[in-house]
Amino acid sequence: MKRVMFVCKKNSARSQMAEGFAKSLGQGKIAVTSSGLEKSEVRPEAIATMRDIGIDITSQTSNALSEFKPDDFDVVISLCGCGVNLPSDWVSREVFEDWQLEDPAEKPEIFPIVRDQIKSRVTTLIQTIA
Repeated sequence: MKRVMFVCKKNSARSQMAEGFAKSLGQGKIAVTSSGLEKSEVRPEAIATMRDIGIDITSQTSNALSEFKPDDFDVVISLCGCGVNLPSDWVSREVFEDWQLEDPAEKPEIFPIVRDQIKSRVTTLIQTIA
């Protein structure tokens, strides 16, 4: 089973939604967690946007990337373009992708759009690595 880390700047929205989708769509196929370059709080808008489609992420927490070891993961996905700021041990995993999705925290009205983009990419990722 592949181990996946989703990374974003603050681990508050995009990476949280990706973790929620991966847990839901990849159950039994992949192990998944998320983190941020810095620890934050899960944004209420992310929780509400995922709840709108029946996925509950209220139990997820924001974690700092520094709390994890790169060797514990096979796949690392940056959702915000922060890949350039990750230590080389993280970007040299078996699979590394930088999705560079727009930050919905800057424009809360785009949460559903970004959520749907994340779902599409997570679905493809699971099909590719599982």
